[in-house]
Amino acid sequence: MNAPIKAEDQFHQLIHQNHMWGLWEIASQMTPHPRPEAIAYQWKWSILKEVVKQSATAVPVGDERRAMQLFNPGLNGQWATTNTLIAAVQVLLPGEVARAHRHSPAAIRFIIQGSGAYTAVEGEKVIMHPGDLVLTPSWQWHDHGNETSETVVWMDGLDVPLTKALNAIFFEMGKELRAQNTKPVNGSQALYGHGRLSPTWTKERPQFSPLMLYSWDQTLSALHALRAREGSPYEGIALEYTHPQTGGPVMPTISCRVQMIRKGEKLKARRVTGSSVFHVVQGRGRSMIDGKAFDWEKGDIIALPSWALHAHANSGTEDAILFSISDRPVIESLGFYREQTE
Repeated sequence: MNAPIKAEDQFHQLIHQNHMWGLWEIASQMTPHPRPEAIAYQWKWSILKEVVKQSATAVPVGDERRAMQLFNPGLNGQWATTNTLIAAVQVLLPGEVARAHRHSPAAIRFIIQGSGAYTAVEGEKVIMHPGDLVLTPSWQWHDHGNETSETVVWMDGLDVPLTKALNAIFFEMGKELRAQNTKPVNGSQALYGHGRLSPTWTKERPQFSPLMLYSWDQTLSALHALRAREGSPYEGIALEYTHPQTGGPVMPTISCRVQMIRKGEKLKARRVTGSSVFHVVQGRGRSMIDGKAFDWEKGDIIALPSWALHAHANSGTEDAILFSISDRPVIESLGFYREQTE
């Protein structure tokens, strides 16, 4: 004779069959602090360089780009480098054009090697050089072209995982290979690339920065001008790329920063809400992330999850420079930003 089903079990069976769960069954998900599924992970330039080399013959550029996406091992095959960001390494060979398209995820390009190729954004041809930051804001037509004799490589950064989580991804392929260039070459730099000085006759104030190109020459000059300052004990000499009209982040969803860790400098550890992806522009160093050491050098890319305890140190013979993207604007606008220092 079967024992009678308890009323408690009957109740749980009823709610589960109707796609409901009691808070008492899932309360453990309300954790005392963030526990991201993404892990700290490093892509070494020694491997990326070989991937770049082999991709030139293994992968043609057609409607899709020759872009190798960096998947975080902790995210079980999701299209994501952190919970909110995807980074990739993209390669464009001499004479190639990557077809025009637009998408709702916002994107940035940080140029790693090769000079003179371009990204065309909404009719503006932006000429790219190593260290330059190029923006491709949400839903802007853009294509890439390489009219030089050099192979050009850059790091892509997009808010794809965040946009996907919000069910807000839109994509449209261009009817033509190249979008028409209707604006002066590097025109936004001529208008807005003068620090806090902006033209008075431009009345639009878009959420994203109207400056499409942040040149490495200006960035490096700013870092060196501040090198003798005390800086941040957690970031060194750290600068944020900003919207020239508002002083805010370059994108509503992506913050871009660059930091100099001076020769012999060892920074203090802290945790912050929000995730980041770092690219080593120059130098050597070591980052301790949740007790694990990551020794890095020029070209390496490192994913930093939310609330991971991290500290950077320069272990080389020159100043180290790191470029990074993060989801800080979203975290701050929602009131979720916190930090904890040792």
